[in-house]
Amino acid sequence: MSLITKLPGGKYQIDSAAAFCQLQNGKLSPSDESFLELIHVFDKAILHENSDISPGALNNVHGKWYEWFITICACNYHKKFPKKFMVFPLPNIRQYDVAKLYKPELFEYIVDLRQKVKSSASVQLISSNPDFVIIDPKKIKIPKELNRSITKLDKKIIHQIDTAYEFFTSKCGFEDIVGYISCKTSLRPDRRLQIPHEGSLMKAIYTHLQTRQWVIKPKGLKYYAITAEVKDADRKALKTVATHSITTVFDKPQAAVDELFKVDSFKDCESVFDTILVL
Repeated sequence: MSLITKLPGGKYQIDSAAAFCQLQNGKLSPSDESFLELIHVFDKAILHENSDISPGALNNVHGKWYEWFITICACNYHKKFPKKFMVFPLPNIRQYDVAKLYKPELFEYIVDLRQKVKSSASVQLISSNPDFVIIDPKKIKIPKELNRSITKLDKKIIHQIDTAYEFFTSKCGFEDIVGYISCKTSLRPDRRLQIPHEGSLMKAIYTHLQTRQWVIKPKGLKYYAITAEVKDADRKALKTVATHSITTVFDKPQAAVDELFKVDSFKDCESVFDTILVL
């Protein structure tokens, strides 16, 4: 089966899901095998099939492959520890509005906020979607197709985990969404700006919902970053404040990003989940 399609304009497109499954022979990698090394092996196999594949085309699928590694670990972790918080991936902002995860009343509060911001100041609440959402599943019945261990890989499984967010649309209460995760293979300088902005805005919207619902002592919203390579400059750049939390003396300043984690294997990933998915 070819993993590459030639587009009408002459460029090539990699079937990222087929490549991910086929290049792993349809099964999971060992728990301590490096994700970055596996991605490098995938690259070599694809270039062997077609040496005309551009670095840009490869880079386009690296992020997706990395997210699928994290997602598979999350699914298996939830099956192993069903009472802990659950993690599932989100599509990009062009495909889905993350606010739609909330129940209709809460979603309308966010829509109202966006409209008022736009009409009063001619600006918009613009942000990318986080890569993952963390929910408390106690009040939400999880369908059986999302409540099982993943041991074999095929495109059907990839599709199921990629579309899990559809099941949770309009079902999450204020306290059901407990956090978000930004997941990148590496942190370029632009991503060091994107991630804190995303975290700061998600926390600001959470605070707005708290105000609209008169929640006196909320649990708070967490925002984490995960990457396969971590440098000192990355940690320093992400140590910034959530902007809304310094606008009044009555609030304690909050971090835009609560923690940055290095994840380069299933073993690393499970260790991080032990830390952030506690009840």
